[in-house]
Amino acid sequence: MKEKDSHHSHSHSHHHHHGSASNIKIAFFLNLSFTVIELAGGYLTNSVAIVSDALHDLGDSFSLGLAWFLEKYSNKKRTDYFSYGYKRFSLLGAFLNAVILLIGSLFILMEAVPRILKPEQSYAEGMLALAVLGIAVNGFAVWKTAKGKSMNEKVISLHLLEDVLGWIAVFVVSIIMMFSGLNILDPILSLLITLYILWGVVKNLKETLLLFLQAAPKHLDISTVEKELRNHKQVIDIHDTHIWSLDGEHNIFSTHLIIGKTSGKKDIENIKCDIKEILKNMGISHSTLEIEFEDENCEAYCR
Repeated sequence: MKEKDSHHSHSHSHHHHHGSASNIKIAFFLNLSFTVIELAGGYLTNSVAIVSDALHDLGDSFSLGLAWFLEKYSNKKRTDYFSYGYKRFSLLGAFLNAVILLIGSLFILMEAVPRILKPEQSYAEGMLALAVLGIAVNGFAVWKTAKGKSMNEKVISLHLLEDVLGWIAVFVVSIIMMFSGLNILDPILSLLITLYILWGVVKNLKETLLLFLQAAPKHLDISTVEKELRNHKQVIDIHDTHIWSLDGEHNIFSTHLIIGKTSGKKDIENIKCDIKEILKNMGISHSTLEIEFEDENCEAYCR
């Protein structure tokens, strides 16, 4: 009976994993295809706002492609060469994505600012048609990923929802332009979209670089973690603590625990189990604990 339940659980997990990757795959190809249409449409309608959103979608496509890849290989076992596994590759993807969006955003700003000073005629009817298509395509992608349970799907769903809101803005502006002829609204919207993208890019780039430099995650303060571990009745002190993160989600921890000199093997085992459980509850997935006795000098010991 137990064997049957175990098999069922494994099948359900595999099915969910496959479904998650499949939903991200659909969202990726939808987004990438629409980005091509969007770039062509932006050129034909002479709308810098649509080109700006196309840049946003290009970044999204890159993120979706990376997320699809990571979702498929997230359970890939570690190797002797990559002893921590492949999760840190997501940071590389985030960095490349940020650089692409940063360069593209600066290019769009160079196009949008002169147009605010000297507006050009945009084809509002074409912008309206693209906006309707954009809302439909991105809305469908949101629907496909919104029901997902994986972290990838949840983050992607929110990102795609932002795209839907962006297209609603283009939709409203295009209608106003059709009836008012205010062509300056197009570069103004482009400027707002680009500044919004830049704000997110700079924020994400800063977080990515800090993770690359192995800074402690913002929600895991070393002094707070050490204080929590010192509360254990068998831990006398703690030092040489390090916390860093593989990708912002999987956190790594190492420290030296000082315990009583009369502690035996069973005591050490219990202390390790207790500490690892505390760390797990704090969001630390991998921990290395070095045990030292109170009359031991760890620096002198190795000389």
